Amino acid sequence: MTDIQTIRSALEDVRFDAERRLGGASDLDALGEVERSILGKRSVLAGLGASLKDLDPSERAEAGRAIQQARQALVELVGELRRDLEKRDAERRLVEERLDLTEISCAARRLALHASSRSAGHLHLVTQTRDELEDTFISMGFDVVEGPEVETDWYNFEALNMPPDHPARGMWDTLYLRLGAPETVLLRTHTSPVQVRLMSKGELPIYSVMPGRCYRRDTPDARHLPVFHQIEGLVVDEGITFGDMAGVIEVFTEAFFGKGMHSRLRPSFFPFTEPSAEFEVTCPICAGVGCRTCSGSGWIELGGCGMVDPNVFVATGIDPERYSGFAFGFGIDRLAQVRTSLPDMRALLDNDVRFVSQF
Repeated sequence: MTDIQTIRSALEDVRFDAERRLGGASDLDALGEVERSILGKRSVLAGLGASLKDLDPSERAEAGRAIQQARQALVELVGELRRDLEKRDAERRLVEERLDLTEISCAARRLALHASSRSAGHLHLVTQTRDELEDTFISMGFDVVEGPEVETDWYNFEALNMPPDHPARGMWDTLYLRLGAPETVLLRTHTSPVQVRLMSKGELPIYSVMPGRCYRRDTPDARHLPVFHQIEGLVVDEGITFGDMAGVIEVFTEAFFGKGMHSRLRPSFFPFTEPSAEFEVTCPICAGVGCRTCSGSGWIELGGCGMVDPNVFVATGIDPERYSGFAFGFGIDRLAQVRTSLPDMRALLDNDVRFVSQF
């Protein structure tokens, strides 16, 4: 049977080999090849993660934490090397592509004068909504965290209790990139990978929100876009309960939508939370009376929420016997659509000045 000492010894070998191979990567292509071999699905590190099931239950959390710390250290090392190589490439291109701009033509001067006479623009409706959401959550004691839009399968799915071939993956229409082994690198389908990255750091407690752009293979229609924006919240601490989650959502609803606005929860399913719920808020259009926007119910479905599944804690190296937490999330574009009674979400992308100038 595999034991914790075997895992630690193997991790030390992985680290030594990875540092040696990364040190020999002279360009971005070579670095990408090494990265895929040491962090991909078929890497030794992935094999060690799969072997956790063979450990004694008392050692799994410690081993999972050690594997994740090793993975995070290698991810940071790869990121540092990539930044150095990108800087070198940028400096080289700067020399090769330098242009002489000491003379500005009369036509260019006239264009500059014409542009300066025009009125200034303003932030897009979605950006305004995101800024307002961030301000609301900051006032409630949360901090704001961001993460990469290109993710690995492990952060986007596997660490969130969705191993390969798990049926819950069908809930997301994923856009994979032609990097590494097939279906290992993708455009993130939600902002939940940022939660995984945050929990993997082991810096507890956590009271954070994660706004950002997401991608799914959706056909654009009145309520869906293939490129959209989400905001998710995560709380991890000792003694966190379902009641705490319901209270935070209720406080947010009143703080963001105004006094007299409330929230309610309905049972649902998400692979990374248990129990899970959909949360609805009082329709901001009719204030709960009933209208066409809310189909006469007085409520608008906003997003999903639930208590963090213990499997997610184990994958990120957090002791589920000591800590508990909850997560919630919803679409920023959808929220902007509801608040402005916008019939078709595609208008957010049209850049029609008659539309954008209204907000």
